[in-house]
Amino acid sequence: MREMRPIMGMPIEIEIVGENVEETLNAAFSYLVSVDERFSTYKEGSEISRVNRGEVVDGTISTEMREVFALAEKTKKETHGYFDIRRPDGLIDPSGIVKGWAIHNTAGLIRRAGYENFFVNAGGDIAMSGKNAGKEWSVGIWNPFNTKEIVKVVYPQGKGVATSGSYMRGAHIYNPLAPKENLTDVVSITVIGPDVLEADRFATAAFAMGRSGIVFIENLPGFEGYMIDKSGVATFTSGFSAYTKP
Repeated sequence: MREMRPIMGMPIEIEIVGENVEETLNAAFSYLVSVDERFSTYKEGSEISRVNRGEVVDGTISTEMREVFALAEKTKKETHGYFDIRRPDGLIDPSGIVKGWAIHNTAGLIRRAGYENFFVNAGGDIAMSGKNAGKEWSVGIWNPFNTKEIVKVVYPQGKGVATSGSYMRGAHIYNPLAPKENLTDVVSITVIGPDVLEADRFATAAFAMGRSGIVFIENLPGFEGYMIDKSGVATFTSGFSAYTKP
């Protein structure tokens, strides 16, 4: 059974293969709504908005918020500062890591409900498990210059996929080491990693690195990437082709 609902300002699609999946689908979507309510910087009553207004002190920050902050700090160190949830204006915006974290947790929720074959897609951050009617799940990489066209199909074999770019939401990613720099050389980078959280946090940082981002992914054990530059030229890591066949 497949269902799509708009959450976090984007369509989120969940497909679970099996019987009597409605309760689990509803639980998964309810969880994602709760994440949006807590972490959305667009909601005045969200916890992250209250943190930014100084209304939440350290001792009352939720466990979930602490977990995301810790992941963000870990990613900042591992990417040499190219990932940072503190914006140039001083406010905290964890959206660069929350989506992958939430999809990863959603996948865990579905597994705990007893389902092994499923697919969760939130704006290009994808978790999957098992098979789709006996076949490998496949993921299409959009042409950033024409989103009705797929330029590459990959078969992640249960791994996580995340795409970062400027072609859908505009210039929402910045280089923390040079905040005024316009990131125009690269329009999208897709990363395949051990799980969707790992893929997501490094995809965001790799995009902020510009053309050197694909080199960073190449040198990251257990990860592969596919980058499209402003001229429409694709560059991919040495092991990426292993995921282009079912």
